[in-house]
Amino acid sequence: MAHNPGMLPETLQQRWMAQWRAAGAALRAQRASELAALSNEQALAAADALLSMDLAAALPEGRPASSGLVRQQALFHGWVEP
Repeated sequence: MAHNPGMLPETLQQRWMAQWRAAGAALRAQRASELAALSNEQALAAADALLSMDLAAALPEGRPASSGLVRQQALFHGWVEP
């Protein structure tokens, strides 16, 4: 097979993929280890920090504040009038 300047030779591709697979496995193990060591307080603090973050950009004018699903459910249950 002729060498394509835009592509790595097959042996380099295989080594590159093996390296990424090994990195993926190592990252999964690291993530599992960190989660296992996380206390409930740390998990709650992290969740609270994520949920209280402001948006990086302002929402566009006229963007609906709701999908309407909550109102639809209220209508179905008869909690509000149509």
